[in-house]
Amino acid sequence: MSEKPTSDSISYLLLQTCKAHRALAEKLWSEIGLHVGQDMILRQLWPAEGCTQSELADRLCIQPATVTKMLQRMEQTHLVERRGDPEDQRISRVYLTDQGRALLEPYEEAWAKLEHYLIEGLSLEERVLLRRLLLQMRDNLSKQM
Repeated sequence: MSEKPTSDSISYLLLQTCKAHRALAEKLWSEIGLHVGQDMILRQLWPAEGCTQSELADRLCIQPATVTKMLQRMEQTHLVERRGDPEDQRISRVYLTDQGRALLEPYEEAWAKLEHYLIEGLSLEERVLLRRLLLQMRDNLSKQM
């Protein structure tokens, strides 16, 4: 535990990689009319519409208020709509609009581009090793929380 914060430390390089990844994701998502974060909501709804806002918050590990703000913005751009539960009108369920459903294919194409740019120049063996190392680092950090 004697590692000092330097620009060549693993933590620093990982942070810089995450920032670059997010910046490129922002660019690619904006080309299809999405903001970063909205894709996470859509990824939950594409396979199974009708989630509650609290279910989305739990699945995404974000605050319910954050989900509410994201959904408001997504409603304004006609990607989702909220409807009362037929069984219990106190519950609001989230559904995709046709426009939201239509983003699945462009999103998958943008995601494939992002993944391609990320691993470009890495051999299959390097990708397998990188994946294993990233999972190990994630698990190491999770144990400390």
